[in-house]
Amino acid sequence: MQVKSIQALARGLQVLQVLQTSRGMSLAALHGRTGVPKASLLRILKTLMEQGFIWQRMLDEAWVPSFSLAETAGRMDRDQQLVEVASPILEALTRRIEWPSVLAVPRLSHMEVIETNAARAYFDNIALGPMGFQVNMLRSASGRAFLAFCEAPAREAVLQTLRRSDRKGDRLARSADYVEAALAETRAQGFGLRDPDFGGDYDEGRSVADDGRESLAVPIRLAGHVPGTLNITWTRRVHRREKAVDLLFAPAQAAAEEIARRLARSAPVSPGEIPRGTD
Repeated sequence: MQVKSIQALARGLQVLQVLQTSRGMSLAALHGRTGVPKASLLRILKTLMEQGFIWQRMLDEAWVPSFSLAETAGRMDRDQQLVEVASPILEALTRRIEWPSVLAVPRLSHMEVIETNAARAYFDNIALGPMGFQVNMLRSASGRAFLAFCEAPAREAVLQTLRRSDRKGDRLARSADYVEAALAETRAQGFGLRDPDFGGDYDEGRSVADDGRESLAVPIRLAGHVPGTLNITWTRRVHRREKAVDLLFAPAQAAAEEIARRLARSAPVSPGEIPRGTD
């Protein structure tokens, strides 16, 4: 079956693309650049503005691409760079340790999974992810590894967001003693471990939701900031925490350091960035 394209959508994307390459354009300039009739342009611009993709400057009534759109694109570029560099290292890591691992990046209120080698792991019954999966920031190994080693402004921005959160899984952020103790322990160890009551569910404790696993996470440290974390997961019935730490911390740390070295040789990930999100 032959599928027809949507011409109105194509015109709208054409207009958005033109605006993204400029610092702002008038209706007349857009008409001259795209050839789209002005009446159609006005409908397209109204729709794009309502959806938050563009805005209209009062000074000269020019149409300008939204900063949020540029930020989203920039975040996607940074994530893609990190995945591209880390993927072969994660594959080599799972051949060495056989347990699966995850690459996670910080958002404003959680960690987000952007890559996993679970499909390549020997213990492939441990399903990790999926892509975009939201991981609790304070109770997970990944979240603790990020918060303990990231820059102070980024840490405070995350903690302020968590303190305002209505989610059950974030309420421990209101306990300064809990946060201080968890992060101090993580820094002293050099890696993050799960909260003893964390069973993988964002909001519930182990008595309600328990995946039977443990995790260890290390920060990827680059030029004074932490673009992401590397997490290794295993089942509690196979390894106790102490044994798993002895087996897995050194390979995880070596992998994270190699990712950082390769990132440093490629286009730099923006340093000092405060995580952003929609929560």
